[in-house]
Amino acid sequence: MTGTLTGIDPGPMTTVQDLGRPGHGAIGVPTGGAADRASLRLANRLLGQADATPGLETTLGGLRVRFGAATRCCVAGAPCEVRIDGAAAAFGEAILVPGGAELALGTPRSGLRSYLAVAGGLSAPVALGSVASSPSLALGRPPLRAGDTLALGEAAPYAPHLAHHPGGAWQAEPTATIVRGPRTDWFDRESSAALTSARWTATGALDRIGVRLDGPPIRRATAYEGKELPSEPMVRGSIQVPPDGQPVVLLADHPTTGGYPVIAVVTDADTDRVAQLRPGDPVRFRAVPPPWR
Repeated sequence: MTGTLTGIDPGPMTTVQDLGRPGHGAIGVPTGGAADRASLRLANRLLGQADATPGLETTLGGLRVRFGAATRCCVAGAPCEVRIDGAAAAFGEAILVPGGAELALGTPRSGLRSYLAVAGGLSAPVALGSVASSPSLALGRPPLRAGDTLALGEAAPYAPHLAHHPGGAWQAEPTATIVRGPRTDWFDRESSAALTSARWTATGALDRIGVRLDGPPIRRATAYEGKELPSEPMVRGSIQVPPDGQPVVLLADHPTTGGYPVIAVVTDADTDRVAQLRPGDPVRFRAVPPPWR
């Protein structure tokens, strides 16, 4: 079954995402892809298709789309109200949207980003092996606009990997695991300890590049006060500390190099949790030994 999806209202921001384009950091291109990869994988598994099948990532809900033909789809990620032509539909399980019907997502009750997977996936231009949209780099398809029509891929016979998932445990105060370093020595002992003892709050300065946190300033060790660090490679989850001492956690579309020292790195799976923080949300960090020890 093939068809189309047409945007009626994209909400604050909706982009086409898969699991990204790894391996291009040397030419300045981050992996990108879904900010919360686990939620896109889940939505696709509930449809019985490959984890990396392209879907829509929508921020703070408000998405409204119309399907040109009957289409099976699934919404996962930040839990929100789902409606088909105004009638309530299920979140976290496969649903069938009739041809010509409108699918609408409400504002998430918690979390920031919801994911709409469709049977067969979305067709979009491929760049460096991925259709993922990185708006800050003008890479991939631009964010969805009202009136945009996307073609759907050929859907395989429906054989879900699991039947239902209500959305997981959305903690009121999530904890993300970190590995300390590589520049822990640039900061004083008290600040290093505060990284895991303090309660941090996501600020309004957040997007797919990263999220700035508010909390006790992380201060430089005396030996590094006033010093600059040459640019060095950055990875997803890096916690950079700019001169004001308020840390920034880098996310999917992070720059591939940076000059602020990295006090720690959020473990890969937990960057999905950080990507779901909305302004005002708290988060704590828990340090674990590096995997190579």
